[in-house]
This record gives sequence, structure tokens and C-alpha cells, in this order.
Amino acid sequence: MLVLVIRTDRPTAELGLYQDNQKTAYKTWEAHRALAETLHKEIKALLSSAKLNLDQINGIVAFKGPGSFTGLRIGLSVANALAYGLSIPVVSADGEDWVEKGLERLKSQENEVTAMPEYGAAPHITQQRK
Repeated sequence: MLVLVIRTDRPTAELGLYQDNQKTAYKTWEAHRALAETLHKEIKALLSSAKLNLDQINGIVAFKGPGSFTGLRIGLSVANALAYGLSIPVVSADGEDWVEKGLERLKSQENEVTAMPEYGAAPHITQQRK
């Protein structure tokens, strides 16, 4: 099973490919405010460097938080969209061992269908101006 892992909760974003629970490729980059512009390009480059295509991915594991509101929103949106478009399962996980937890959940044939973030705090919503 080929799995794409995505972590976007901090300025340094991470992507990885795991084949049968073994890391085959991993990439980190300073995404900062360019995450939405670079995430798809970095996924494509990671797959290309491993001589793979999107349609070969069998599942996605995404880091769910806590972390940056915008970073988590972007990463999980991409994970959910890819999973939907490719008709593959998506799961989210947290903690230092998030990859291992997520891989185990996929191995158990879990599928969140829509992976949701955990921001670590209640949202701060500003009041609408009149």
C-alpha cells in the first residue's frame, strides 16, 4: 500500500511516501505563507522523484493538529480533495507518532472520508462591523 503523508501545521511543511509502512521518500520545505501555492507542486515533485503518479497512491495520512489554523486548513483540504478525487481513504492523526498511528488506521481499513482538524483552542471570531 502506497501512502502519502502530509503535515502543514507549522512554517516547515512535510510530505512523505510510505510503501508498506516503510518510508520511501520524505521532503520538508519552508512554506510559510506560500503553502497554498507550493503544496501541490511539492506533492507532484515528490511523486516524480520516486517515479510515481497520483493514481498509484492508496491512502493519505494527514496531521490534524494542534497547530496553525491556516496551515491545518490548507493541508487537510488538500488531503480530503485528493482522497475524494482518487477514491482512496484518508485518516488524520496527532502526536509525535502521527505517521505510525495513521498508517495503522489505514491498515485497519479505516476511512474518515473527511479528515477534520483539531486547532487546540476555540476559534477567535471577530465581530462583524456595522
